[in-house]
Amino acid sequence: MKPLVSVIIPTLNEEKTIESCIKKIQSGCLQGNISCEIIISDSSTDNTPEIARSHGVRVIHPEKKGYGNAYLTAFPFAKGDIIVIGDGDDTYDFSVIPELIKPITEGRVDMVIGSRLKGTIFSGSMPWLHHYIGNPLLTWILNKTFHTNFSDAHSGLRAIKKRSLDSLSLHTGGMEFASEMLIESARKGLSYEEIPIAYYPRIAPSNLHSFADGWRHIRFILLMRPIPFLFIPGGIFMFMGLITFFLLPLRGNIESTGLHSLILGAIFLTGGVQFLMTGLVLKAYAVMHGFDRCNDPFRSLLKYQSLEVFLFLGLFMIGAGSILGMLIIFNWIGTSFRSLSQVTNAVFALCCILIGMQLFFSAIITSMMRLPR
Repeated sequence: MKPLVSVIIPTLNEEKTIESCIKKIQSGCLQGNISCEIIISDSSTDNTPEIARSHGVRVIHPEKKGYGNAYLTAFPFAKGDIIVIGDGDDTYDFSVIPELIKPITEGRVDMVIGSRLKGTIFSGSMPWLHHYIGNPLLTWILNKTFHTNFSDAHSGLRAIKKRSLDSLSLHTGGMEFASEMLIESARKGLSYEEIPIAYYPRIAPSNLHSFADGWRHIRFILLMRPIPFLFIPGGIFMFMGLITFFLLPLRGNIESTGLHSLILGAIFLTGGVQFLMTGLVLKAYAVMHGFDRCNDPFRSLLKYQSLEVFLFLGLFMIGAGSILGMLIIFNWIGTSFRSLSQVTNAVFALCCILIGMQLFFSAIITSMMRLPR
């Protein structure tokens, strides 16, 4: 018979806890009169798969390691109308599956997330860095960036309709898969609900790497939505640079009163252009690899004609800065290498060369990403 629920668990050396997880799934589904299947997506080097098979559980082996790769490999094997995902370290109580899927079976939502931060986090189950800084901060960034309202964006216990899951475009193979799933569900307009759950201490050592995994989440959010992180700060930096570079030094003698403003303006100006060009490259990468959609204004920027404009503009600025720099050198030679007052021209030449290089290489990288695989 076709099961109502498919429970998918990614495992990496969970021989101490996988049996407990399986028994809790079976107990919860039995009490809730729920037909279910259990799929273990395993990358272990211990006895985890053998223990799972001894309980009649299907075990598959992803070609690549990683939290996201485990799920992406297992999803096509799931036959249930509802997919439940959760970790195999026994930190989640799978006996709550009837409560977890209830909002879906009642037709209220497409997805349910078990919120640890709304429930009970037992002592020793979550490091204080994750509990009070990492998870709240990353959840806040995701909510503000994508206009969502999750309380625990990195909870591993979730349930989702199979047809809703099939509508999501999921790619990432690491821990950022947790963020990608929520971002994609928000983009596709899936309804969701959160229920409070308990979070228990691990028995085996954790496979998480706090700073590396945290950076992967931030990097993915940056990739999916570069405008608020790069384009807006870049525009502000460029505006401040233009004012500081061109207006403030005019208030007095540049050598005595305007030198610091001139240099500060150059920093703002080149930094702002770097922000904008990095945002352009990230947006292009996201579009080319299916992480983001391409709207009409950006589609025009990705045309070869537009990239050629950036390319030639960059070459022009590099040439202009180089010529200005050569003139300064010739003037220095003309004074028999004595002291020379060419600070403004020198800083201006430096800005032209740096900005030209940024435009030139950004255009080359973006055009290369457009090449077919």
